Amino acid sequence: MFNVSKYKPLPVISFTERTWPNKTITKAPIWCSVDLRDGNQALIEPMGQERKLRFFETLVRIGFKEIEVGFPSASQTDFDFVRLLIEQERIPKDVTIQVLTQARKHLIDRTFESLKGAPRAVVHLYNSTSPAQRKFVFNKGRKDILDIAIGGTRMVQQGAQTIPDTEIILEYSPESFSATELDFAAEVSNAVIDIWQPTAERKMILNLPATVESASPNVYADQIEWMNGHINKRDAVIVSVHTHNDRGCAVAAAELAMMAGAKRVEGTLFGNGERTGNADIVTIAMNMYVQGIDPKLDLSDMSSLVEVFENCNLMSVPPRHPYAGELVFTAFSGSHQDAIRKGINARSKDPNEVWQVPYLPLDPADIGRQYEPIIRINSQSGKGGIGFVLEHNYGYRVPKGLAIAFSQVVQNITDQTGKELELSAIFELFDREYIQQNGKWSLISYTVEHIMSNSNSSKISANESDTLCHIKAEISTIDNIVKINGTGTGPLDAFMHALHHGLDQKVGIVDYSEHALGDGADAEAVAYVELSFADKQKQFGVGRDRDIVNASLQAVVSALNRY
Repeated sequence: MFNVSKYKPLPVISFTERTWPNKTITKAPIWCSVDLRDGNQALIEPMGQERKLRFFETLVRIGFKEIEVGFPSASQTDFDFVRLLIEQERIPKDVTIQVLTQARKHLIDRTFESLKGAPRAVVHLYNSTSPAQRKFVFNKGRKDILDIAIGGTRMVQQGAQTIPDTEIILEYSPESFSATELDFAAEVSNAVIDIWQPTAERKMILNLPATVESASPNVYADQIEWMNGHINKRDAVIVSVHTHNDRGCAVAAAELAMMAGAKRVEGTLFGNGERTGNADIVTIAMNMYVQGIDPKLDLSDMSSLVEVFENCNLMSVPPRHPYAGELVFTAFSGSHQDAIRKGINARSKDPNEVWQVPYLPLDPADIGRQYEPIIRINSQSGKGGIGFVLEHNYGYRVPKGLAIAFSQVVQNITDQTGKELELSAIFELFDREYIQQNGKWSLISYTVEHIMSNSNSSKISANESDTLCHIKAEISTIDNIVKINGTGTGPLDAFMHALHHGLDQKVGIVDYSEHALGDGADAEAVAYVELSFADKQKQFGVGRDRDIVNASLQAVVSALNRY
């Protein structure tokens, strides 16, 4: 259906010496945020000074040591922002600002004018090198493009002499590197390196961008490793990458590039940038974290970071965005919910164990999120999720069979509405269905007497093994109040006999369990009972009271009302 003949793949590199597939990422790179320049230029409404300053201070707070703050020669707003940071001494001693410039004298001069008084700065020089850029944009050959890079580097050297009190670090980018012939990319880069003459003590940055992502991440990794072996003064050069997301692989490309030898990564928070965006530094950093690697960024308050991003950029973080989205710790599927519940319950017994919870690669608490929002209930949910909600939010450890039965009640409602149920609505439905009932039967009062098994009247402690229980109860029906009584091995057994003889209710107990709701002497108890009826049907009932006997009897009445 498409005219695929109009496209051709990027040539595969013949590079049998590659070693990156056998490497792993073991430590964080040098991070450089380009939110205030690359990200800012991609906004429908670029940031003003107030929003840029708030974003800058956020980047500093979470740990960025290199921050590209603008393109001062191209925008008065950017120029003024650089001046504000310097003149108001907003730049911490361990943070280096970065500014971008093309290889033109008047732009480079203006750039250095903006940096006067800064203790240290990265001057990011770039010019395009790919065949398409050479042909269609510049109408120049390789030598002309090489001369632009050489001339720009010399102009940066001259500009640095105008502010001798500022330490200038050169960053050079052969823009559109990933679409440039490797031999030419190396030729241009080495020409810049040879002019700048970096040393191991005074390194320069060689940034190799995927300005437009045009091949799969493994091809980009090959390009990075090939360049690592073909650049001059290797110990004096920091190889940096700046990946774009045109194929949706910017994160993967940056990660493979690190395996291929890159030591520095440029990107933006949550991947904002031109077209489909830049590499998402938050995702890359969190990917490291869940592999047990310190990312050297403090992302422990993810919700606050999202709030700053959205307010400053006037953009939204999608609900399914990795790690940061509203729904990423949410499970709608019943089987997922059940697995999460079991994993969290198992972990609660030994919280020092390595994190292993099905469907949750990250402990939400590590980034300031809570367990409560993990489970949300809709028509796709099952017993596991509903059981999780009732236990972790309200303390009800419902039996498996009851969770199954109640999930059908919930599903009937969600099927009708097509919407999810809030946690409070789930509990209200449970309470109404099983506890706060207005059914055919209700227990008005009762008394329990413990008797000797060989006596009809002697009262004795209920703890004696040779005692029975006798119960007298008043039951309200639709028509009248009925007095019943019965004897059994305990209050519940006696009540079942009383129902049989007094109301002709031939029911048996299939399952029974109980537990306290909370701690302390005043804590309520909750009882769960499953009854079987003469016609083989079964029903669950729930009772809650400070007295466990009353809770148990109310649970039986609850099940009767549901029959």
